[in-house]
Amino acid sequence: MKKRINIHALEPDAYQSMFGIEEYLSSVDLEAPLKELIKIRASQINGCAYCIHMHTEQARSQGETEQRIYALSAWRESPLFSERERVILALTEEVTQISVQGLTKETYEKALEHLGENKLAQSIMQIVTINAWNRIAVSTNMQHE
Repeated sequence: MKKRINIHALEPDAYQSMFGIEEYLSSVDLEAPLKELIKIRASQINGCAYCIHMHTEQARSQGETEQRIYALSAWRESPLFSERERVILALTEEVTQISVQGLTKETYEKALEHLGENKLAQSIMQIVTINAWNRIAVSTNMQHE
């Protein structure tokens, strides 16, 4: 891939703003394994190799299994994910692909039931944030080591 602009170098204040959101997300009570499932699944949908590489490494370092990471793209057919994780993954897919059908009433209500209002808000913010990072990485051809 041809090298493109480095937004971090050109517009550091923009990156600092993104890091501010990351700091907020690190302080919320949404469990770390759920955050990583969100990041990996959104990155798979968006085709962001840079973020998939980063977040699968982070997930493994936090104790996530290889089998669950491999099965993530087919989570609906896999018995490896809890009902709560399935709700998070459905939410992730619908918010990531918001132009397809929006966030359906069914998914929203299940998420509210399983997460409560605050964790639902935190989940949406996590999904929105990883989608922003994916768009930065894909549009600028960011490469992992």
